Amino acid sequence: MRITYDSEANALNIRFQEGEYEKSREVSEGIIIDYSKNEEIMSIEILDADEKISPKTIESITTPSAAKSTA
Repeated sequence: MRITYDSEANALNIRFQEGEYEKSREVSEGIIIDYSKNEEIMSIEILDADEKISPKTIESITTPSAAKSTA
């Protein structure tokens, strides 16, 4: 599992497996789940992340080598 944050898009991505997804479904406002062709969850994207998760929490949970600045 890898957790990354894109500060320009203000999006947090939780990736469970690599590869291309088959489809995406917005399950709640700003929460998007990507599915494989076998209906397995590949990733969860949280838009407007800093409105849902504190910046301190975002910084503490993101993968250091892939994280972008949260400032």
